Amino acid sequence: MNAAAPRSIWVVTDGKPGMENQCLGLAEALAGFAGAPPVVKRIAPKFPWSKLPPQFWMAPLSGLGGDPLVPPWPAILIATGRQTVAPALAIKKASGGKTFCVQIQNPVVGRNRFDLLAIPAHDRIAGDNVIECRGALHRVTAEKLSAAAEKFRPALARLPRPLVAVLIGGSNGQYRMTEAVTRKLAAELKALCGHHGAGLAVTASRRTGAANEAILRPALADCPAYLWDGTGDNPYFGLLGLADAIVVTADSVSMVSEACATGKPVYVIDLDGGSAKFARFHADLRDAGITRVFDGTLDSWTYDPPDDTAKVAAEVIRRFGVID
Repeated sequence: MNAAAPRSIWVVTDGKPGMENQCLGLAEALAGFAGAPPVVKRIAPKFPWSKLPPQFWMAPLSGLGGDPLVPPWPAILIATGRQTVAPALAIKKASGGKTFCVQIQNPVVGRNRFDLLAIPAHDRIAGDNVIECRGALHRVTAEKLSAAAEKFRPALARLPRPLVAVLIGGSNGQYRMTEAVTRKLAAELKALCGHHGAGLAVTASRRTGAANEAILRPALADCPAYLWDGTGDNPYFGLLGLADAIVVTADSVSMVSEACATGKPVYVIDLDGGSAKFARFHADLRDAGITRVFDGTLDSWTYDPPDDTAKVAAEVIRRFGVID
């Protein structure tokens, strides 16, 4: 096999954290099978390739910028995002078909040329090389949550129980986090503290926006709350590990999927907007008894946490064994 190691794994992305984490989650789930840590290759395609659909890339391994994609080729390649489609298929061709190519999410073009496609069920894509996922792949494991919980336990020790982790995204191509939505959320979070004696551990994202944070912070000033200010180590996994329940905005399939991986009660905050795909994703989780719509109340329930990452990893191993 023309590869850097017996089962070397490359993760190829454009560097977007949400996309890269999905690839890394799968690569880490394959670590025992691979016998070596993954190599991350971040590409930065130059104009005009950065603006063209994958099928029009004339030299997919040239002019990319970022990390070079050169042999020896990996045994397994994991990629996601439109800009990785042409390079991934070019690597498979250059390896003589020996590189096992996995694309996370719908590549739109060249679907039948990939060895495996891990695609959310709400995309409604079928095929012999497709494995459906309930949500997004991720890096959440019991071991990581336990370690992060111990690391951040002192910072949150002053907060009362139940402890509610609040994961706030923001506006994107489908959703809008408006001032009205933010004020409603602040009032409902305060209700958790007043009516349920809850403590809050809140983390926002860049998409939340300064204006919305300027509403949330003073509104929660008199609540037993921890609000991460963006400095120091990111407490995200620590909050997931320490929380008794999780409240998360609807705009991010990844954040909702990570919250559900904990097995803890997950409430989803409605934002303005949405799409048919998002609606199917959220309806599936609600119908399965995994999530509920957040309305300022707090309850407790159990469910079997989705484990799409492990499911896809098992399918990679099965199919790789057939062609190895």
